[in-house]
Amino acid sequence: MPSAVLRHVEPLLTIRAPLFAGLGAAVLFAGLLLTIAVFGKADLQPPLARGGVTPAPAETLYPAAELRIAPDEDEPPVIRFIEPDGAEEAHLEGVEDRFGTPQARSTGSDPAEAEARHAATRPDPAQALAPAPLPGLSENGPNGPLPVIPPNGLRASRAYARPFHGDPSAPTIAVVIGGLGLNSTVTQSAIDELPPEIALSFAPYTRDLQTWVDRARAAGHEVLIEAPMEPFDYPNNDPGPQTLLADAAPADNLARLEWVLGRTTGYFAVSNYLGARFSASEPAMTQLLQSLEDRGVAFLHDGAGRRTVIETAARNTNVQYAIADRVLDEDPSPSAIDDHLLTLEALALQNGVALGAGFSYPTTVNHVRDWARSLDMRGYQLAPPSAVMARRRLQARLEAEARALEPAPDHVVDNRWSRPPADPAGDGNQAAAAPASGH
Repeated sequence: MPSAVLRHVEPLLTIRAPLFAGLGAAVLFAGLLLTIAVFGKADLQPPLARGGVTPAPAETLYPAAELRIAPDEDEPPVIRFIEPDGAEEAHLEGVEDRFGTPQARSTGSDPAEAEARHAATRPDPAQALAPAPLPGLSENGPNGPLPVIPPNGLRASRAYARPFHGDPSAPTIAVVIGGLGLNSTVTQSAIDELPPEIALSFAPYTRDLQTWVDRARAAGHEVLIEAPMEPFDYPNNDPGPQTLLADAAPADNLARLEWVLGRTTGYFAVSNYLGARFSASEPAMTQLLQSLEDRGVAFLHDGAGRRTVIETAARNTNVQYAIADRVLDEDPSPSAIDDHLLTLEALALQNGVALGAGFSYPTTVNHVRDWARSLDMRGYQLAPPSAVMARRRLQARLEAEARALEPAPDHVVDNRWSRPPADPAGDGNQAAAAPASGH
């Protein structure tokens, strides 16, 4: 029996030492707390710094302030700041008082450097084109001056074009930037930063259009004006109230064209703005190009349309024209623009000339500017679009004249029966030719 009790008590004996230690610690901690509660002080203060440091009097810290405590305890204390006698106004050098009189600021630049930067953007007088209008090249129209061909035969397509005297054997590239005039910042950048050989095409709805045309010509750029034409998704995509329509009456389209032509003067050609549906209509294109030919104005198409319809209408009217080989910024990303510029270089090597058209996106203007800077170092020459038009027109005429000089055969000769059979005797004498018939 005792052994059985010991077997049950033995597990408890193994943990008696930790239990006694824990109970002892608890008793000591309780005794410490009781001692502090009975004999300690309730107003214990944290230790203070001791030494020779004394707080400064308020008069020293705040000489410009006076504290007045109201005698009535219900009235809150009032703090009143008094300006000290003889004190100067606080001022930070270079910091302008927002509420005071603005002080004149220094521009921080040398006047000579500013003048040099301004001179760099001025148009070169040697590159400037003659101011428009030239005598005899316009007549009064219902909405402004309209181009005409004077008795001496001079045309606006030649008179307002930029002269070009390049190497005819060098690969030649021309570029026109359209949509200008609506954004004044981009327009001024195109005038100032692009080479004068690059033509600028202006929207007819531009405010102060003649001023912009004059600036462009003073910088050496030849100028085009854009005729808004009907796209396939018209009127959801509406080029404006003066849009030329494919199915409109000829008189209506003529009136709208004359409105566009009368907006300014000094342009050598008309270019299209949109117009995929209009340029697919041969009757509409023929009427347009005939009107331009009658007034001595050239036509440039950006290439976004049916080339065969445009070419057929141009041949029928004998107008001076050109169609761009590439639209530079259908995809306005920088990499796509660079690819199209490289394509123009390849086409110029293959065909002798190439023509590109772009829109007045800031990215397009910047990339064309940078691309043109080193173009001559790569063996190409930059030319105005009017020069490419004239060269292609000359090539087409020479090819037509060469075809006209070729004799047209009046009958077909079968050379298989043109010689008699050889003499079987071999004595050099030819026998009489037998009738060449199958009977």
